[in-house]
Amino acid sequence: MDLDALRFADFGPLDDAVDDWSTVIRDLETLEKSADKGLRRSANKAHWAGVNAAVSREFIGKTAGEFTDALTQATSIRNILRDTCSELKGYRTKVRDAIERGLAKNLTVTSAGDGGFTVTMNVHPDRTAKGTTVPEHSQSDVTALRDEVQKILDDATRCDSSANTVLRALADQTKVGFSDAPVYQDRDAAHEAVTTANELAELARRRPEDLTPRDVGRLNKGLMKYADDELFADRFAGRLGAQGTLDLWTGLTDPHRAHGVESERGEKYAELQKNLGLTLATATQSDSAAMTDWKTRMVDLVDKPVGQGGGFPLGGQVMSNLMRWGNYDDHFLVRYGEKLIDAEKKFTGNGAHGAWSRIASDSLLNHTGTDSGWDPMTGYLKALSNSPDAATDFFNGTFVTKDEDHDFTKEVDGKEVKRSLSTFEYFFEERDWPDDVDDKGEDSIVGRNHLAMALEAATTGHPAGEIPTADTPPHSAGQARLMEKLVSSIGEDPERLTKYGYMSDSIGQITSEYLPDVNRSLTNTMRENEEKWSDVERLYPIAGAEARLNPTDVTKLLFTVGQNEDGYAAVEVGQKQYMGMLMDYHLSPDLPSSQRAFDDPMSTIRHIAGQSGAVSGVLSIGAQEAIGEEASDKDKKYEHSIAQRKNLISGGLGTAVGVGASFIATPWIGAAVGGTTGTVTSVVLEAVFEDAEGQAKKEAERTGGAFWQSGLVRNHEIADSAARQAARVYNLRDVRDIGWAAGEAAEQGYLNARPMLTGQHPGSLGAYK
Repeated sequence: MDLDALRFADFGPLDDAVDDWSTVIRDLETLEKSADKGLRRSANKAHWAGVNAAVSREFIGKTAGEFTDALTQATSIRNILRDTCSELKGYRTKVRDAIERGLAKNLTVTSAGDGGFTVTMNVHPDRTAKGTTVPEHSQSDVTALRDEVQKILDDATRCDSSANTVLRALADQTKVGFSDAPVYQDRDAAHEAVTTANELAELARRRPEDLTPRDVGRLNKGLMKYADDELFADRFAGRLGAQGTLDLWTGLTDPHRAHGVESERGEKYAELQKNLGLTLATATQSDSAAMTDWKTRMVDLVDKPVGQGGGFPLGGQVMSNLMRWGNYDDHFLVRYGEKLIDAEKKFTGNGAHGAWSRIASDSLLNHTGTDSGWDPMTGYLKALSNSPDAATDFFNGTFVTKDEDHDFTKEVDGKEVKRSLSTFEYFFEERDWPDDVDDKGEDSIVGRNHLAMALEAATTGHPAGEIPTADTPPHSAGQARLMEKLVSSIGEDPERLTKYGYMSDSIGQITSEYLPDVNRSLTNTMRENEEKWSDVERLYPIAGAEARLNPTDVTKLLFTVGQNEDGYAAVEVGQKQYMGMLMDYHLSPDLPSSQRAFDDPMSTIRHIAGQSGAVSGVLSIGAQEAIGEEASDKDKKYEHSIAQRKNLISGGLGTAVGVGASFIATPWIGAAVGGTTGTVTSVVLEAVFEDAEGQAKKEAERTGGAFWQSGLVRNHEIADSAARQAARVYNLRDVRDIGWAAGEAAEQGYLNARPMLTGQHPGSLGAYK
């Protein structure tokens, strides 16, 4: 900082900039509220159809979100400018005061013209007028004034340069749009994030042999604090580099190298693995030059050896273990996945045999205790479970074409010929998964479990383990096509799921979010019969793309999912909710006649209740199979899982717990998913949860048959009460008759489940008239 630049600084333009940014913030606050409460909310309630349902609505939602990011970034910029301006004004005052105090001692501070300054005597005693005295000073006074002014200039320089650093860092986060970096209250907070990132990156670049437990603790603490901070993450990962990132984790997990941190392995390593992974996920969202290079280099290193001496593990094996947490950039995940597939094909002979097995001398790349980490797909699939768009793209890709060298065939005209294999088909049907164990010595299940979670994200459009919200777009064509493949695969060979029952919670959630498509298929109505199919489309309307499902495959799917308590609960609760939503929708007098399947409310109620009963019936047969013929407490697990679904609800029983945003292409969808559905759905869910909680507390143990029988009664009662509630809400006559009709239809549909499993379809449209 030049002396004269600070001493005579005019901060008027900077003050104006702060005022201008404050005005921008006020305007953005108004726009953000309008975008959220107006634009986004209106889009969620609008009657979207066709491409608009999946594209325009999502685009509007993302655009509305940009206003929030813009407000966040503008607030940080204003705060940093305001804080910097205030501090620089303070330093200007300090340097002027110091100069004035020097004059009192006959010392003057003069700019040297090259950015420096000198402290000299102001008036020599020999040149003063006769009788005039000048203040005396010592050499220590000269030195003290020089040091004081220099310190002020140094502090002002740090203030100015740090503001420049963080403002540029904020601007570099994204090439287009706005950064997700948090609001910084002042320049110091932002600068501390960048400075800490620089320090920790230097620490992480040390040789593993030179690290101490204190170093690991410091690194872990810093990453934990700043994992979600984009400025920190960008600077840390960018400075560390892709190769440095791999060297860090490879070295730390190698017991032959990181001798000094042996005591940190275990829980502390698991924490460090998580916090490092979260930080890297945040960093990949940045478009800065450093992170663009990091992502490109990391993809290049996927199939390169990074172990000591140029051996295993590969870069992909190491990095995938850091991808189990956080939301990685979709574009990066897609490119990374493509390179990982290439490595998979290389090391498995295009899927002919397994790979990635760990031998005893290999180090543990994963410290969570679930698996060794040597299968790079395990961590990558977990990353996909948090990134729906990337997951959809990945599974709809091609693993091998029919022209490649492989053994995957299909029968055509009585001959076995080579076929192309999609990425989904390879992982769900054909892959030879490597043997692995957890920290208890038991067979690891995490690889296939992460596969199920990734499929959940890929088919539903939201991260696995979550439920759809008002902002979740309706199903896209890619998601619907993947759902078709999933249902067909399980229908072809149910053991693809029953052998790995732990996957059923995700498959059950997926099914619950495709219940409109499921119910359409179970009508067994031919699409070629345009008149009847139009009735089906109106009875079970869908926003977005439809998954065209084979009814036989659907019944096998429901039967298979029903054999797992979590899968059963997801679909059973979802179907009951869906029944209530349909009754609420179809009985409303505001529904245009062009959207009504039947003019007669009684026929509508019978169809809805009957189909719902059929779905529950098939699920219950699956549960009966799992519980068995001997009385036991296995049924309690099913009831408990249903009761647990209540914990997913926030804001009341009207909140969607299963059915996704593809429910209905009308203004009702916003209310249905957003938590403000009518009392019909609330009545249904209240009854479902109350019954499940009561059954779970009973001391008596039940057989599978008794469980199925109780389900028959439950379906009748819930359909009856839901229909009566709908009739009351809309002031329909014959409330009692409507209730009885719904109960009987639900019971008949439930009974129809058994012949449906043998290939018959008594639940076709018209069966409940």
